[in-house]
Amino acid sequence: MPDGSEGITVRSVGGVNRIAAEAWDACAGPDNPFCSHAFLLALEESASANAQTGWSPCHLVAEDAAGRLLACAPLYLKSHSFGEYVFDWAWADTYQRNGRAYYPKLQCAIPFTPVTGPRLLIRPEVAQRGLELALADRMVELLEKAGLSSAHVTFPTQTEAKALAGRGWLLRMGEQYHWTNQGYGSFDEFLSALSSRKRKTIRKERERAAALGVTIRSLAGGDLKAGHWDAFYRFYLSTIEKKWGRAYLTRDFFARLHAALGERVVLIMAERDGNWVAGALNLAGGDTLYGRNWGAEGDFRFLHFELCYYRAIDHAIEHGFQRVEAGAQGEHKISRGYLPTPTWSAHWIRDPAFRRAIAGYLERERLMVEECMADAAELAPYRHD
Repeated sequence: MPDGSEGITVRSVGGVNRIAAEAWDACAGPDNPFCSHAFLLALEESASANAQTGWSPCHLVAEDAAGRLLACAPLYLKSHSFGEYVFDWAWADTYQRNGRAYYPKLQCAIPFTPVTGPRLLIRPEVAQRGLELALADRMVELLEKAGLSSAHVTFPTQTEAKALAGRGWLLRMGEQYHWTNQGYGSFDEFLSALSSRKRKTIRKERERAAALGVTIRSLAGGDLKAGHWDAFYRFYLSTIEKKWGRAYLTRDFFARLHAALGERVVLIMAERDGNWVAGALNLAGGDTLYGRNWGAEGDFRFLHFELCYYRAIDHAIEHGFQRVEAGAQGEHKISRGYLPTPTWSAHWIRDPAFRRAIAGYLERERLMVEECMADAAELAPYRHD
């Protein structure tokens, strides 16, 4: 155990339902809904994230001698690399070509959620006791004991990433595109910060979306009904089908999300001729609006930009959010005010030879990501003055 964590036991449990919600949330804090007990429970009890889908829960809990939960971490035994958004398929392929098994592996993550946030969850009053490192060390102990290839912590905070690097974990840099509220009082005030050409382009896109003949509504809390979720689930499946992907989330997950976190849901829906035709799902954090899923039935050009990006900015300005995180990937977000932002993951590779090879790859990749982010920043739509 790291210094300051003597007398603390770190163990693994096979489901978040085996941990008291109040104790877990005391460690997770109130700001990031994806780290909450309710969100993880909805994933597991809806059969979205369980052993059958390749996400076997083995969450870590750190307790004192009296059994009080001081820290925890969402941890899964993974039999594949789907639903992670930090891609290690090439690593798995290299292992296989060398006659080694890459799976199963340990994954400290929020399933299907490329959102930065705490992964090593510590009660604030014991934050200086080395518990982050105790959790990280326990992951390494588990993989060594089971003979697993690796452990991965995806989308942690930068502070956590640096702490893990100091413990010998390999850091990987990624990028997303986030919008930052510079104290704007309205969407027009945000537009005034852009170059004239970009401002005109956005106004034209919004006009074209308005001309589609749809009515757009933002729904939350008591405004959300089962019919809204039925429609949105159809949109979600439609998006998966178009991308030849796999539907990770079940309809029951959205019902449980509504029941447990409905007040934090912002569901932006488009209606035409009395029918819901498109929707974008967001969750509200402490100072950030998180965009997650989108879908539509039919071809509605510019509606994606309107629902996912511009309405999210509208909502953030109206409700005083500092940021909008619009999900993974998407360089097209830059011209709409979402700027490149670094993300992090940390990786423990058990085999020394593979570890050296991956370390070299990550260093080269980081330089490339930094260069891409610098190039992307040059495309930012904001006025240079």
